[in-house]
Amino acid sequence: MYRTSTVLLVCALVLSATAGLLLWRLGDGGLDAAPASVGGPFRLIDQDGHVRTDKDFRGRWVLAYFGYTYCPDVCPTTLALMANVLGKLGPAATRVAPVFVTVDPERDTPSVLKTYLASFGQHFVGLTGKPADIAKVAHAYRVYYAKHPLGGGNYSVDHSSVIYLLDTDGKFVKAYDDSATASAIAADLKSQM
Repeated sequence: MYRTSTVLLVCALVLSATAGLLLWRLGDGGLDAAPASVGGPFRLIDQDGHVRTDKDFRGRWVLAYFGYTYCPDVCPTTLALMANVLGKLGPAATRVAPVFVTVDPERDTPSVLKTYLASFGQHFVGLTGKPADIAKVAHAYRVYYAKHPLGGGNYSVDHSSVIYLLDTDGKFVKAYDDSATASAIAADLKSQM
């Protein structure tokens, strides 16, 4: 009897705490009332070997994607999608910076990024850095990534796959998942600009 009462009491406390947390989060405006805490300052190296910070992109909209050059499928597909978005924007594309941040800095050196990104257009900016710097940026953008060993000492990298839209002040606006089309993203960007 004592054990059952204790279990019931613990369950009631957990439910009460959960309900209280939900009510606190909902506040007056619902769960979306507070702006999302995504992004932040960074200092990385671009494909030309130059230090780039988040401040370098102020005044332009940013489409940012986290991936790696050895990715066999989703990364090249997403970067091609971003290139297609820029094409659909026409002259307004000059107001958008397409940025690719590697989650594999051990292999994705500036020169590797430069060669890889040339396939997607001259306006792409590739960013790499020390593993700790990449981890910090990935954490700020809530990017998941993890190495998975393959045979022969090689590895792949599992990672989340969304395109981040940042405004001209570097603030997170929204994320596009893999269901978004180039036409839809371009139309959305035009409405935001």
